Amino acid sequence: MRHHLFRRTAVAAALLGLVLTGAPALAAPGAAPAAGSTLTAAGTNTPVKVTLTVRGPDGVLFRGKIRTKGHDVTPATGGTQRCDGTNGGAHPSAVPTPTAALDDAARKRGFAWDGTWYPSFEDYFVQSIKNVDAGATAYWNISVNGTSTPVGGCQFRIHAGDRVAFTWTAL
Repeated sequence: MRHHLFRRTAVAAALLGLVLTGAPALAAPGAAPAAGSTLTAAGTNTPVKVTLTVRGPDGVLFRGKIRTKGHDVTPATGGTQRCDGTNGGAHPSAVPTPTAALDDAARKRGFAWDGTWYPSFEDYFVQSIKNVDAGATAYWNISVNGTSTPVGGCQFRIHAGDRVAFTWTAL
């Protein structure tokens, strides 16, 4: 059991490192919103409405419109952390983020999510959503408008009309 937990943590840390450092600069955190999105004034944490989809290994676990803004989030196992785009210096002031949207959906629609907080990245590595665990053989990929985020879900800015997805992805 202890070996499994160590392996799972090591895999999660390695994967998070790859996701946060190896993504292309084309989808930088400050990138312009998708066509048709409404860009709020720079540096504002104005609530936005996005479509959130959670896809597990057996299909859609959740799909709905969520109104969100950057805020402190608390996963199922506790440990409230800031998740407002200022994480890791990504933005100078609070903005809406994918993980904040997931947290709002979970609280409003009655399901749980969990993840490990990594202080060095100031971000979560999401490990389970709606009782579907990524385990040691998968991870929860975060994408916005069909493109994987180049940074963590507490660092990436989302805009009104964005399509945010958390997708269970086999390694």
